[in-house]
Amino acid sequence: MAERIHGPLNYELTGHSGPVMAFVHPNPLDLSCWLYQTTHFSTWFRCVAIDIPGYGRSPKADPGLTVDDIATACWEAIDDAYPGENAILLGCSTGAAIVPYMHNLQPERTKAIVVCGTGYNPGANFAPRRIEAYREHGIDYRWDYTFQDLSPAFRATPIANYFANLFAERNVYADVDTIIYQFEARMQPHPEGHYQKIAVPMVILSGSEDNAHQSAFELQRQIKDCELRVLPGAGHACQMEQPWLFDKYVVEFLTRHGLFPDGPKPLSPAF
Repeated sequence: MAERIHGPLNYELTGHSGPVMAFVHPNPLDLSCWLYQTTHFSTWFRCVAIDIPGYGRSPKADPGLTVDDIATACWEAIDDAYPGENAILLGCSTGAAIVPYMHNLQPERTKAIVVCGTGYNPGANFAPRRIEAYREHGIDYRWDYTFQDLSPAFRATPIANYFANLFAERNVYADVDTIIYQFEARMQPHPEGHYQKIAVPMVILSGSEDNAHQSAFELQRQIKDCELRVLPGAGHACQMEQPWLFDKYVVEFLTRHGLFPDGPKPLSPAF
């Protein structure tokens, strides 16, 4: 059992057959930020979208929470749904920080890694600012913070407001202290050889308007044979802003590595 977490994590399933795909969300969003991908990829995969502690309907955590605790709890969620099965791991931002820990806990079960909204930032120097904002504004800070995950063009759209409201409506289930503990966990140094241990296919999908975009290239350099694709004009949560291109890049990546299963042929997006 994962230490310092008050019970099993909440997750939602889509798809009835195929390999397992597990999705881990960013702060301040929740598992619904993957709704385009879980709907789309459920044609070929069994999708498990997970709420990390303090979000959605997942439980609270105690002080001293670690990223290993969260990664362990994510594997427990996968095992609750599909005991002992391998998985392709997808993570955005905080989720992108968690899935390498998941790999290093169970490398033999990790088939591939897809991350977005991320870069090389040991020590998470942004975390103190976020902790201060949560302490000042409480859980309501999530609404404003959602727009900061989006590019300037997208955050001005009605769909961005829709998503911000969707996540904020669930604040009654969220826990601000646990969210702060998660940021504190992000500030801890990585174990030695953290990225160098990754020995499965991995791709970084990076929005050109993401503040983390430039550091994504350094993250790529840290990981042997890691790939990188750019989504022009997209922000931090690029899977929400440009799901057609995000999904296309995922399909191409998995196909190159022989990990895309048989079934209906994915259609290329029309631009």
